[in-house]
Order: sequence, then C-alpha cells, then structure tokens
Amino acid sequence: MAQLFTVHPDNPQPRLLKQAAELLHGGGVLAVPTDSCYALVCHLDDKTAADALRRIRQLDDKQLLSLICRDLGELAAYARVDNAQYRLLKLGTPGPFTFILEASKEVPRRVSHPQRKTIGLRVSAHPVMQGLIELHHAPLLATTLILPGQDEPLNDAHEIRDELEKQVAGVIDAGACPGVPTTVVDLSGDAPALLRRGRGDPARLGL
Repeated sequence: MAQLFTVHPDNPQPRLLKQAAELLHGGGVLAVPTDSCYALVCHLDDKTAADALRRIRQLDDKQLLSLICRDLGELAAYARVDNAQYRLLKLGTPGPFTFILEASKEVPRRVSHPQRKTIGLRVSAHPVMQGLIELHHAPLLATTLILPGQDEPLNDAHEIRDELEKQVAGVIDAGACPGVPTTVVDLSGDAPALLRRGRGDPARLGL
C-alpha cells in the first residue's frame, strides 16, 4: 500500500521528504505536488521504475517524459543550451514551464524522444519538489498525473492514494496544486515555439 506523507506546503518536513526520497532510491514511483499539477516521478536511471511510470499513465515509449531539475545549472547539464536559450530558461525558471531542448549525453537514450533526441525539462518552484530533489541528489523523471481515460489531472492526495495505492510507493500530500499543466515551449528549433499554453504566462518569456 502506498505511503502517505503529509507535509507543510511551504516548509515541508525534511524527515518526511527523506523517507520519500528513500522510496525513489528503492525504485518506487511517487505522486508529488508541483507548481502546476501533481506529477508522477521516479529515479532517472531506473528503467524498471520508468516503465512502471509509463504503465500507470499508459504511455508508449514515443511519448515524451520530462526531467524536473533542482535549478537552472542542473537543467543545463541535461540539455544542449546556447546563450539565447539560456536567457529564456533564466526567465522561466523556477516556474510552471516545460522546455523542450536537445538532450545531452547525460540523458539515457530510452528517455529522450527517439527521433528528435529531445527532452522536456523544468524547474519547479514548489517547495516540496525542490526539497525532494535536493534530498534525492538528482533530477526526477516525471509526467503529469492524469489517469488513462481522464482529461483533468488528479489534485487530491487522498484520492490519488486510493486510485494508485498498488501502483505507487508513496504520495506526498501538501494540499491541492493549481491544477493547470505547465506551459510548454519548444527551444529545439531555430526559434522558440509555444506548444501548449498552461499556467506559465508566455509573456514572461517574451512570447
């Protein structure tokens, strides 16, 4: 049965986040709040956990997953970033934006887009996600927590636990998220392209 960690949304208890991070290191999938929606996350280098994450969402290997990083410096280690791209990333991080970038060699081939060799990257401003990544000591592979056949992401930790109690190792409850997915910006081409308008205001990036 999935463990439920009830934490303060602004000052999450390190003891509880450490326990959650240990589940990640043990190969577990967690449901975690972000500054947009709840997300399913797992350890980047754990293929079994990544496969489990895809099964929950019923995603095939052609559908892009994202990496949630601790900060812009960590993000830049997993993508090829030029000066113009870096300026846009600086404007949008941390925040509710996902950026599509050319993946670096640090990203496992099975995680990046099979044809385009791109990866979605973000830096969440949510204190719980920030604290979890810091204790995990690595970025997290992630996808928005929308169950198969549904259009809206789940936004109640107890409902998430009831729905996924046998499929995830834990759920971190910090209250409801805004419930609006990230704004997705493709920076892998010649010019920035707005792929999805979400919680992040494109005007913040000059788009």
